[in-house]
Amino acid sequence: MEVTTSNESTIVKQNSNSLIFQQVKPNDSRAYLVTKRILDIALSVLGIIFLSPLFIIVAILIKLEDRNGPVIFKQVRVGKDGKEFTMYKFRSMVANAEELKPKLMSQNEVTGPVFKIKNDPRVTKVGRFIRKTSIDELPQLFNVLKGEMTLVGPRPPLPEEVAQYTSYEWQRLSVRPGLTCYWQVYGRNSLPFEEWVRLDLKYIQERNLIVDIKLILRTVFVLFGSKNAY
Repeated sequence: MEVTTSNESTIVKQNSNSLIFQQVKPNDSRAYLVTKRILDIALSVLGIIFLSPLFIIVAILIKLEDRNGPVIFKQVRVGKDGKEFTMYKFRSMVANAEELKPKLMSQNEVTGPVFKIKNDPRVTKVGRFIRKTSIDELPQLFNVLKGEMTLVGPRPPLPEEVAQYTSYEWQRLSVRPGLTCYWQVYGRNSLPFEEWVRLDLKYIQERNLIVDIKLILRTVFVLFGSKNAY
């Protein structure tokens, strides 16, 4: 039996198929949630307005390189309490990227129920740039405005990833998913899935307005040109 202890939770590994852990309790104070929502609406509206020229330029570049696919890539993700929603991104891959994914599964470079390849052959030239600078994620400001996401929170997983979650990992879904969280500023794709989950649960328990503002500011400096963004 292996015991791992941290401030966020205690996990006792009995065998490969079962886990006993102390459940993480989110900070769900009404004052915090109301203030967080006001901040989400205000910053997402400002972001959409001020970034609209960039949105237009990126849309034109995507279409110039690959006219076959849409500018916006829509994908079903899993949000709070397992509720599915449609997440928006600038399309950074070829139009038939989802059809090609099964052939690339053996090249997965990350641990856990997540699929990522650093030099994914499906990514276009424009796509590599907008991924490197995280511009591809900016349309999610509309998800934030709609209330499906928040500016700061665990990244929303795919349904097939959630299907492989343990009860411990499912706790990531106890709060609204976000654009950024500890994972984005502490290494992104260089971190194993287990550490990704630990950081998400750390945020869920510690979250407050000050933490959110700090993570938003740190994300601005880390994501644009991060070597771990791909």
